[in-house]
Amino acid sequence: MSGSAAEKARKFAVQVSLLAYLIVVLYPMIWLLLSSVRKSTELFTAKNPWGLPQVWYWQNYAKAWVEGKFGAYFLNSVIITVASLAVIVGVSSMAAYVLGRFKFRGNKALLYYFLAGMTFPMQLLLIPLFFMMLHLHLLNTYISLIVIYSAASLPFTIFVLTAFFEGLPGELHDAAEIDGCSEFAVFWRVMLPLARPGLITVAIFNFLGIWNEYLYALVFITDEKMRTLPLGLANLAINKQYDTDLGALFAGCVIVMVPALIVYGVLQNYLTKGLTAGAIKG
Repeated sequence: MSGSAAEKARKFAVQVSLLAYLIVVLYPMIWLLLSSVRKSTELFTAKNPWGLPQVWYWQNYAKAWVEGKFGAYFLNSVIITVASLAVIVGVSSMAAYVLGRFKFRGNKALLYYFLAGMTFPMQLLLIPLFFMMLHLHLLNTYISLIVIYSAASLPFTIFVLTAFFEGLPGELHDAAEIDGCSEFAVFWRVMLPLARPGLITVAIFNFLGIWNEYLYALVFITDEKMRTLPLGLANLAINKQYDTDLGALFAGCVIVMVPALIVYGVLQNYLTKGLTAGAIKG
């Protein structure tokens, strides 16, 4: 077999493999979307449960949103996620900027101190954190989850952004200082905009983790009004299984899944740029 024929065969095999992988990934999602607009009875009696619904039953979403109280849970998740991301990105970018751009005694030790947090299982902190929040009267509040999510995400975020800031051109920093910018102005006006791909990259990773987090929300949120979407979905799963209303349950799964897909779809180009740029140092 000639070299060109072998190369074509290799490319064809790669394309077939990628197509098969795409089908494996997408089909369960498509089936979930279709199941979310079926009547529950059709899920059990349909001759072809893998085909299109006989009747498009959009009321499942109304049941999940109203009866399942997903409207309130959705708002809680948005508030906690957005506030946590603001704290994580704000604190981590400043810390990573200092660690990545300035060399001082203890620089590496401080970086390793942050990295040590990535090796410690957060589940081990569950009980002491619970009693801490209990004594501070922060149970069933947004602040409890925002503080915990932020603290848990700082090590990874600082690690990624430090490498990213190290790769930014030092000449731009020097030029800004010559033009009379203070150190904070250099960070805010020059370096931070240049680091936007890296910031968006860590924001995506942290968003997915916080949006779908269940364990800490389960422990620190006991008030029904303060539940997040994962807690609401678990409660809906229990209730609707007894009611055999699986259509509303699937609709709830879609409500939880769609925001994450939208965020990833809109920002995926920045994600690719951030991962590649952060791996290259100037």
